Amino acid sequence: MTPRLEDVTPANFDAAIGIRIHPDQEHAVQPVVRSLAEAYVHPAGVAWPRLIVDDDRPVGFLMAFLDIDWYGDGSVRRSGLWRLNIAADAQRRGYGRFAVDAVADLVRGRGGTEMYVCWHPGAGGPEGFYLGLGFRPTGEVTEGETVGVRRV
Repeated sequence: MTPRLEDVTPANFDAAIGIRIHPDQEHAVQPVVRSLAEAYVHPAGVAWPRLIVDDDRPVGFLMAFLDIDWYGDGSVRRSGLWRLNIAADAQRRGYGRFAVDAVADLVRGRGGTEMYVCWHPGAGGPEGFYLGLGFRPTGEVTEGETVGVRRV
């Protein structure tokens, strides 16, 4: 496995929006096209969308959030993993861990010491995955999702 991250460009846009997770996970994460639309409408530098490619095969998509005003009042700024979509046939091969580590490296490189993620609780959700990578619930809930944090 030698995955890498690529910018989403006109040349790979169709591959990016073609990433399909397991149908039973669709309730827990938005499709890639929604993430790219959200990246477009946020100020430059807030969203960091990337295609995960291994051996020229698109296997997933991630989007980080960088230095956002968490509460909208200027009191707290956070960075972390906003979205993670790993193709159904590429799951359980380390691509999710690769994506989380890539965002941790990005946050650390920008001077951060913690990264955040939110997950849909319940059956079929990614809670076990994130807990296994060292995230711990903060006790916060945003839009019905559990907020987790880990040191980078």
